[in-house]
Amino acid sequence: MSLKFGTSGLRGLSVDLEGPASALYATAFARHLLAAGIARPGDEILIGRDFRASSPAISAIAIAALRKAGLTPRDCGELPTPALALLGLGRKAAGLMVTGSHIPADRNGIKFYRPDGEIDKADEAAITAAADAIRAEGAVPDAARETAEDLHEAAMALYGARNRQLLPQGCLANLRVGVYQHSTVARDLFVSVLAHYGADVVALGRSQTFIPVDTEAVSPETVALLQGWAVQHGLHAIISADGDGDRPLITDETGTPIRGDLVGLIASRFLGAGAIATPVTSNSGIEAAVSGTVLRTRVGSPFVIAAMNEAVAAGEIAVAGFEANGGTLTATPFTVNGHTLAPLPTRDSLMPVLAVLALRAAEERPLSQIAAGFALPAAASDRLENFPVETSAALMAELRSGADALSAFLAPIGVPQKVSDIDGLRVTLEDASVIHFRPSGNAPEMRCYVEAADEAATARLLDAGLRRIRDWALNR
Repeated sequence: MSLKFGTSGLRGLSVDLEGPASALYATAFARHLLAAGIARPGDEILIGRDFRASSPAISAIAIAALRKAGLTPRDCGELPTPALALLGLGRKAAGLMVTGSHIPADRNGIKFYRPDGEIDKADEAAITAAADAIRAEGAVPDAARETAEDLHEAAMALYGARNRQLLPQGCLANLRVGVYQHSTVARDLFVSVLAHYGADVVALGRSQTFIPVDTEAVSPETVALLQGWAVQHGLHAIISADGDGDRPLITDETGTPIRGDLVGLIASRFLGAGAIATPVTSNSGIEAAVSGTVLRTRVGSPFVIAAMNEAVAAGEIAVAGFEANGGTLTATPFTVNGHTLAPLPTRDSLMPVLAVLALRAAEERPLSQIAAGFALPAAASDRLENFPVETSAALMAELRSGADALSAFLAPIGVPQKVSDIDGLRVTLEDASVIHFRPSGNAPEMRCYVEAADEAATARLLDAGLRRIRDWALNR
């Protein structure tokens, strides 16, 4: 069985999820909610999904299992994950989002939500234990499929209203913005919200088949597509999101993507956050770019949320967080454009998109210039796909085995001076450049993040890091 919890919920092959496995984990989640007193028999539970071919079947199986387990399912249809989470917070209802986010279409997953927001690592352990107990009892439910009352319009209306009050009316009227629609569930809402603020919107690249778009490691093919559209249509920016609409993708006027951690930084400034939680993979220049507290975490929204909650408990009153992919979270209310923005402690793509476009409109200069003005260290990241999990684990074990092993591995690249082991291995080299090796928590991928003196040096370092991983795997 390919299923496992990673940085964003349960993930695995679609063929494994399109069957009793979905019923098993939906039932395990229901058992956990009921046993922990988080939900009571008969309570609502929301189900949403992305546009993957496997998502409708997995959703229907989960609905049947949740109903059998004693809860009342509500079908929210195809919608952004933050929209499902927002409705759940408002109705005090738990939820499941069937999505594999940015990973290939032959894979899928389930994100789990308590009535107060995303589950944490303790919840993951409890769900896993409940699933093991169900297997031991020989009580794994079958893959029956059912329907439920439709709450799609209510969810989309609530999420749309939240984002239509963030900016002054007409404030994007001088911008021509492309929306790369591909197969993200946020595609139509992006168009309608930008049009609401007066932007001249150009819809681009809508697809009826699922296209995996990783906003943290945009493929060269996608970048070429975006750059072509930027020139063809005379765009000030192009915006998009991943499959479930919780990670933003924003380009400048040339079609070149803006790094997600810079997007998160702009969104945090837009909110006026006094404390910011962000993973160790976000740019090392973040601390110098903000006046408040920066809390570094492991990669994954559960760790960002935990750090935000610690900040709130310590007395911080304006707490936000973002991941290196740009997905932005809020733990406290914020006053924006004269309205109170309620906390939404899950990744959101639309608010940071609006924050960046509002900055572009206010400064009346190209986004490339605005991005350069932040003077963050040059940084880049990429991944090796279809990289076996076992190989990643073996590599990380070797690199952690001692200073000599790490130095030997990095000998073709540079001399290590400082090492952080918060999540993966982040190594500062003697020339002050940074290289960070980290296995993906969601898929069989090995990721590499780098920082260097300039873009050219960054590209060389990234290429050297990925090549060194490949060579090691071939020769082990």
